[in-house]
Amino acid sequence: MPPEAATDLFEAQRTRLLRLAYRMLGSRAAAEDVVQDAWLRWRQANLAEVRTPAAFLSRIVTRLCLDEMKSAHARRETYIGAWLPEPLLDTEQDPLGADDLTLTLMMALERLSPLERAAFLLHDVFGQPLDEVAAALDREAPAVRQLASRARKHVQSARPRFPVAREEGDRIARAFFTAAHTGDVVALKSMLAESVVIQADGGGKVTAFRNPIVGLARVLRLYAGLLRKFGGDWSRMIQPTWIDGLPGYISRERGGILQTTALEIEDGKIVAVYMTRNPDKLAQVLALVGDTGSRPQ
Repeated sequence: MPPEAATDLFEAQRTRLLRLAYRMLGSRAAAEDVVQDAWLRWRQANLAEVRTPAAFLSRIVTRLCLDEMKSAHARRETYIGAWLPEPLLDTEQDPLGADDLTLTLMMALERLSPLERAAFLLHDVFGQPLDEVAAALDREAPAVRQLASRARKHVQSARPRFPVAREEGDRIARAFFTAAHTGDVVALKSMLAESVVIQADGGGKVTAFRNPIVGLARVLRLYAGLLRKFGGDWSRMIQPTWIDGLPGYISRERGGILQTTALEIEDGKIVAVYMTRNPDKLAQVLALVGDTGSRPQ
């Protein structure tokens, strides 16, 4: 096969492979590294023996991801504070979000074993036939069917029963930002669920809540305390956006720290707030917003 044809075949699969690797690893940078490694292996392969390039490349990327997940698990054990997937912004320029996996589902996937996660993604999300998934995981088809079934049961509760309309999600995100940063306890109480949880990922690089803030009363005390300590100008929104399928916004916090905030909403109430502050996870966000609002007001 001519080199140009081999390159074209790979490039036709690149976006799908990046999406698969990102959903496996929760990191765009790690996904890009995996796909680059897959490209090198593709170039070295005997392509005359490859009957289905898409399945062949999926198998390579899946196995590379499984290897990466072993070392990632060790790194997570020493990670400071909560770990959240790298935020994926819903923009027309970014094709990686072209599926229905929300941040909530990504968090649920973290509770699966690597093989369960791979089986679920390949079969349920990317629609690969069971025999191809079995080949990718080097398992028999019945075993893979069981892996996918177990994974499906685990993540079922994380699927939104009533997806939030975009206009409604944007409205709630703006209202939450305004109420949170003006200390409007009455407004916050009206939009937060009793069991609301806040998780913040600073990775030890910037200040962030080390442990989840759980429950309406604690969250209200938190925002009231922030207002007393810093006043009403400690943060400003750069722009509203959707993050891994959830409504939210990009902001500059006290000290000029860049942050994404994603809101999980059920029955019109915010049940979870996911804040990503680790600068290592915000390179794509920074590229999108530039230095807008880099200096605290």
